[in-house]
Amino acid sequence: MVSESKEIFILGLTSAGKVFRPSDWAERLCGVLSCYRPPGRQLNQQISQQHLAYSPYAKPTVINNVKCVVVDERLRDIEPMAMTFVLNFARDNDLQLLDACLLPDEK
Repeated sequence: MVSESKEIFILGLTSAGKVFRPSDWAERLCGVLSCYRPPGRQLNQQISQQHLAYSPYAKPTVINNVKCVVVDERLRDIEPMAMTFVLNFARDNDLQLLDACLLPDEK
């Protein structure tokens, strides 16, 4: 299966290999970006008040025991300033970035 989207992985490791703190940084960053969604896919108002739902364009995950945020490059099309914010966050905190594509789990 080939993915059409390209993703940027922000690793919770500095360029020196130290673990980035606070430990919930990935969830916080994705929480800030939770409002960005594909056109026509806004959250139901009642659901959005009960639970936080992350944007499909920015998802927290753990890869090889390292917290990461996977950012879909389509975020740039939806809101260029949000992509700039994410990339500046990574740069300002000296976090490692990887261009990649997250593949779905095989079933």
